[in-house]
Amino acid sequence: MERAQALEIVKPHLTEHRYIHTIGVMETAIQLAEQEGIDQKKAELASVFHDYAKFRPKEEMRQLIKEQNLGMDFLHYGDELLHAPCGAYWVKHEVGIDDVEVLSAIRYHTTGKPGMTTLEKVVFLADYIEPGRHFPGVEEVREAAAKDMNYACIMSLRNTMTFLMKKDHLVYPDTLAAYNHLVTEWKK
Repeated sequence: MERAQALEIVKPHLTEHRYIHTIGVMETAIQLAEQEGIDQKKAELASVFHDYAKFRPKEEMRQLIKEQNLGMDFLHYGDELLHAPCGAYWVKHEVGIDDVEVLSAIRYHTTGKPGMTTLEKVVFLADYIEPGRHFPGVEEVREAAAKDMNYACIMSLRNTMTFLMKKDHLVYPDTLAAYNHLVTEWKK
């Protein structure tokens, strides 16, 4: 699928602000994919559709997770996580994209997971560092991403978990597991 067609499909599902974010994620993902020597078209496609379900009704997403067994544990960690597994499902069934790597990058772009592929890391990190993001620590992660994508992922996971814990929110288990896996690999 060409970029223009993908953007045309996704645009009606997003607010103007989220569409601009998506463009930033796409451009960042393409740069990271080039840097890491992976398929830039897959990075482009996954990043364009990463927030496809972001504005679907929460109850519709909860129901889909239950009906399609998309990971019942998502239901216990806040509504912000729901759009990732639901988005991967709907991108496959509504848009017709069946590339397993692209769908997995969409599914794990919010939580990460242990043993992430390079494509999954690219989309995860691009979502975190795209130029429209402005919050404490993001600039340091951007700088790290240019040198060591794995360490940049570690930093973003640490920042996310710290943010959640300071607000007494639950941390999704795969997020902690992703952090532990990346730290273990990075120290080797």
